[in-house]
Amino acid sequence: MEILNYGGVPIHLWTNAESVEAQALQQLGAISRLPVVADHIAVMPDVHLGKGATVGSVIPTQSAIVPASVGVDIGCGMCAVQLSLTAKDLPDHLKAIRTQIERDVPVGQAMHEEHRYPAALVSRLAPGFDALVERAPDLLAHRKVQNAWALQVGTLGGGNHFIELCLDEQDRVWVMLHSGSRGIGNAIGEYYIGKAREYIERLGYRLPDKDLAWLPESEPLFQDYWNALSWAQEYAAINRQAMLDAVLKGLRQHLPPFQATRLYVTRKGAIRAQVGDWGIIPGSMGTRSYIVRGKGNQDAYCSCSHGAGRVMSRGEAKRHFSEADVEAQTAGVECRKDAGVIDEIPGAYKDIDVVMAQQSDLVEIAHTLKQVLCVKG
Repeated sequence: MEILNYGGVPIHLWTNAESVEAQALQQLGAISRLPVVADHIAVMPDVHLGKGATVGSVIPTQSAIVPASVGVDIGCGMCAVQLSLTAKDLPDHLKAIRTQIERDVPVGQAMHEEHRYPAALVSRLAPGFDALVERAPDLLAHRKVQNAWALQVGTLGGGNHFIELCLDEQDRVWVMLHSGSRGIGNAIGEYYIGKAREYIERLGYRLPDKDLAWLPESEPLFQDYWNALSWAQEYAAINRQAMLDAVLKGLRQHLPPFQATRLYVTRKGAIRAQVGDWGIIPGSMGTRSYIVRGKGNQDAYCSCSHGAGRVMSRGEAKRHFSEADVEAQTAGVECRKDAGVIDEIPGAYKDIDVVMAQQSDLVEIAHTLKQVLCVKG
């Protein structure tokens, strides 16, 4: 661990400072100097520049919250299931399974045309949604989310969200997926980042970055945001549950009978890693991923990284790599290999093995997974 100081609270860094992009270090320095930040900031090995707050950071605040430190993909998290199958139970070719998953789970901006899941799921969420828009009626106009949130239950989204079929070190089959709170979570995040900015501007406080505005506990907006945040977390968990159910149902049409054991983790930029906590740390498309147990490192606020972390922006990756590079770097994995996934190529991410080595005091590795199939959003 390296400790940095930029004139604010200390920054505890679980990687080498020289490996972190200069803009991300500047961003961390600006965060460390905010008057509401307390004690120290913990930074995970997958750290990279984010909107307002740095991705891969754990930021403690006193009597206030910085919405940008949560982000706009509220409740973004992982779900993994170990099946009672091994590699020999898989067909020689996996394209039919990938096609099944892509048919059952809308990806990218796509959503269901009608409610596909039990009414109990939506009814659990509907009262909370009504309450949050009652307190923030212009949220609906903000992103036109009035009907979309319900139709997006059980959908993957885009970017770095994925559904994978993996094999562990004993060739046991796992299903792993990564997603968040979809369009409604994004709308909530952007809305309250904006509201915090308006509040700070009224105070006349000059921020190093306008997205680093905060909401104090004394303001009604704080509780409104907290309630919306809690709702979006639940939405994200229900969304993953719905997708997992759909994937397992589809797999049963192609594989021998199986049973599943489930593990769930929710995180934004870092995951909880208390003693014995199970966690999931995915690599990039075509590289290894890890099932881990937390060591409860108090200095890291019992946290660890949520993935490998990008070393290139999506635009830079598209300029730097080609479809041939995707083909080469995802050899042996059943996945799309076209121009639409160049921005998710393994070369655009940090080396997951280096990231894992840098956080050996945060987690221990229980299982090492290698993808054999990957569906990208």
